[in-house]
Amino acid sequence: MTQLSKAELDALVEEAVVDAYGDDERLSGFHAMLEERLALPFQTTVLGVEVTVKKIDLLSGSGIVAICARGSHRQAIGILDLPLPAPPPEGSEWIEAYRHWGR
Repeated sequence: MTQLSKAELDALVEEAVVDAYGDDERLSGFHAMLEERLALPFQTTVLGVEVTVKKIDLLSGSGIVAICARGSHRQAIGILDLPLPAPPPEGSEWIEAYRHWGR
C-alpha cells in the first residue's frame, strides 16, 4: 500500500465518522467501514505463526479487533497491533485512517 497523505487520511476519517456523535459512535463508524471495505479473509503472521484473519469485531473495552484463526484456535488482536502482510489486503487504508483518527 502506498503511503496516504494527511489530506487523504482526513477524508477517510470524515467518511467514517459522518453523522457520528461522540467517540463511541465514531468507533462504530470505523468498525462499519472496516467490515465493509477490508478484504477478508487474509493471511498474516503473528509472533512467527501464520494466521488467518477471519473477521473484524468491536469488543467492549478492546475497541476494534481482528479475529485471527489457526486451526481450531481463535484470538482477538487489536486491529492497530495486527501486522499486515505484504502486499496488504484491499481496504487496509481504513486501518491507517483509524490509526490517524486516534492520534
